[in-house]
Parts: sequence; structure tokens; C-alpha cells
Amino acid sequence: MSLNYIKNFYEGCLRPPTVIGQFHTLFFGSVRMFFLGVLGFAVYGNEALHFSCDPDRRELNLYCYNQFRPITPQVFWALQLVTVLVPGAVFHLYAACKNIDQEEILQRPIYTVFYIISVLLRIILEVIAFWLQSHLFGFQVHPLYMCDASALEKTFNITKCMVPEHFEKTIFLSAMYTFTVITLLLCVAEIFEILCRRLGYLTNQ
Repeated sequence: MSLNYIKNFYEGCLRPPTVIGQFHTLFFGSVRMFFLGVLGFAVYGNEALHFSCDPDRRELNLYCYNQFRPITPQVFWALQLVTVLVPGAVFHLYAACKNIDQEEILQRPIYTVFYIISVLLRIILEVIAFWLQSHLFGFQVHPLYMCDASALEKTFNITKCMVPEHFEKTIFLSAMYTFTVITLLLCVAEIFEILCRRLGYLTNQ
């Protein structure tokens, strides 16, 4: 029986009850994860090694880099992807345990409401992630970062630091913002599709 639950959960995650939901899964799973996993590592993989300040001392470089990046972009975006997946995963786990068919989700009002709530939670989490990303990383990466290193050593005071590949990082940031906006639009469109199909079921009855 447990294997059947796993099979239903797996199929539910891969084949949501809506067409837009299935496209969202394809977009989310293929494009966004590939972009982050492959290109994200290429752009940000060695950032800490090439981040240098004046004077070029290891402890100063590390101190200023931690100030420049309170959290690394790869970790933030990985946490974002996992967090956004949670509402849908919880719903499909519930559906698998109850042996709910995917078509049945849009036919029974209580299941439809639960599914819409999971989509709304995805929207809320994406909006929060967008806001956090804008506050942590901004919308543009500048070539110079002014680091306040006075806490490390008073002689340093304000230190200039060079940010490697700043233009590439700006492009990557813009792409991640774009992915978030596209995901939000897909979620909103999915809710409209659910409501339209639900209205169609009621009309046919």
C-alpha cells in the first residue's frame, strides 16, 4: 500500500490537475532548476575566491565578503525553490494518502478549495522571496563595494572591494527576477483555469 501512495504522490507532483499547472511543473523543474544549477554555479561558484579588497589581505577579504553577501545567492535561490515546492507537495501527499484522482480534485469542491489554497501559498512565498531577494542583492551588482571594516581593525575604516564578473551577475539577477515573475503569473493563471473549469463542471450539472 505504501508503494501505491508513493506512486500516486509522484504522479500528482508531475501531473497536476490543470494544464497550466503541468506547464508550471515543466518550467519550474526543467528551466528554472537547470538555470540555477548549471549557470548559477558558473557565475557564482568562485565568487568568494576572486573577491578582493584594498589592502589585499585574507582576513579583510573574508570579512568584507561576508558583509557583502550575508547569504550566498545559490543558497538563497535553492531555499526559495524548495520552499515554493512545499505547499504543492503537501497537497499531493494528502491526495495520495486519500487516493484522490487528479480529475476528482476539480470535481469536488473541498478538494478544489484545498488545491487553490496551495497555489495561493505558492504565490505568497514567491512574493516574499522576491522582496527578500531585492533587499539582499538589489537589482544591479556594482563593480565596487565599499566595506566598513572598522570593526575588524580601526586602520581599515572604509575599504574598497572589487566584485568579480559584476555584469554577468547583474544579468543573472535579472533572469532570476524574471523567473519569479513568470512563476507568479503562471500561478495566477492556474487559479483562473481552476475557476473556469469548476464553473464548467457546475454548468454541465
